[in-house]
Amino acid sequence: MQTALADFIRDTPEGREADAILRSCVLCGFCLPSCPTYRLLGDELDSPRGRIYLMKQLLEGAEVTASTQLHLDRCLTCRACESACPSGVRYGRLLDIGRRVLEERVPRASVSALKRRLLRTVLPNAARVRALLAAARVLRPVLPRALRDRVPRRAEAAPNPHPAWPAARHARRVVLLDGCVQAVLEPGINAAAAHVLDRIGVSALRAPGAGCCGAVTHHLAARAETLAQLRRNVDALWPLVESGVEAIGVTASACASMVTEYGHLLREDPHYAARAQRISALAQDISQIVSAQRAALDESLRQANRGPAALKVAFHCPCTLQHALKGGGVVEPLLRAAGFTLTSVTDQQLCCGSAGTYSILQPQLSQQLLHAKLAALTQAAPDVIATANIGCLAHLRGGSAIPVRHWIELLADRLP
Repeated sequence: MQTALADFIRDTPEGREADAILRSCVLCGFCLPSCPTYRLLGDELDSPRGRIYLMKQLLEGAEVTASTQLHLDRCLTCRACESACPSGVRYGRLLDIGRRVLEERVPRASVSALKRRLLRTVLPNAARVRALLAAARVLRPVLPRALRDRVPRRAEAAPNPHPAWPAARHARRVVLLDGCVQAVLEPGINAAAAHVLDRIGVSALRAPGAGCCGAVTHHLAARAETLAQLRRNVDALWPLVESGVEAIGVTASACASMVTEYGHLLREDPHYAARAQRISALAQDISQIVSAQRAALDESLRQANRGPAALKVAFHCPCTLQHALKGGGVVEPLLRAAGFTLTSVTDQQLCCGSAGTYSILQPQLSQQLLHAKLAALTQAAPDVIATANIGCLAHLRGGSAIPVRHWIELLADRLP
């Protein structure tokens, strides 16, 4: 694709990156069938190819309006198009640049702007999420049904409770990020991960001072807020990196994907670039860490000798795990090794509609995607739905009569 970027961005780092991405696109259209919004709406401008064209106009200095904003807002950032693209177009990176520029050039309506500010203010802060959730649970009976269904009930005790956090007793160590929303909604997920790691010979440490990975503000085009969160996490993680941890483990695949981007996002910061690059290199989804220790896991499962799991599991592979981290197909063998029966799931590559704040900002499209995903997940009558990301878990649970859990909790249930 030929480009002629405008003066305001042409010679900036973002401009050079966007120009290279735009030029790599040959407008072939292979991405269209993979795009959830194009499949729903049938509008070329709600496809990756259409959005690339809109961003090209934006970056070339053409007049843009709320219509461009609408079509970019509708994108889930699922990155399924990247998996389908034969030219390797880095659509997600281009979208991040396009959204930031668009946010500066097209004012938002006051209600939309306020909603986004509230999301950026509340969600990355675990204490605020905890307070909001407590209030919502009290008010749940009187809330409208659409809101009531979004308020999670108190988590039930796991079938096989584990120690809150195993003591560090192994020479091999990883650090697990607590995050923000997950630490409030499902604190047992990281404890389960620490339990599994302990049983395969790896101690899980925490990083005091670390917080939200920055994904919420990043995808809402709040650049300054995002970089501040990234720097805080780099400062919190660096002493542990220097102490020799072998990986930075993340149990929410969306957060894992975000941490792998730290090096890129802080590449222009002379004080943080090198450390951020090292942290990104160490960042892994928990499935990647456990899978690399498969022999130790098999031995621990053999020693547990718990007998058949007798559970059918439908696994939903989050977009961030399969498209951003390229980790599709990593979790399923681990669950099978633990004795679970995996059911078939059609359209596994399609998004469930959670997509961070998407379910709040685009509720109608999100619900359509949720219903389609649940239909695919439940067609073989599973006993439980498993996933690898807190956003997907909460979203699926809100529409499912079947229990929804993080896969690492299921695996922890099978270990002593």
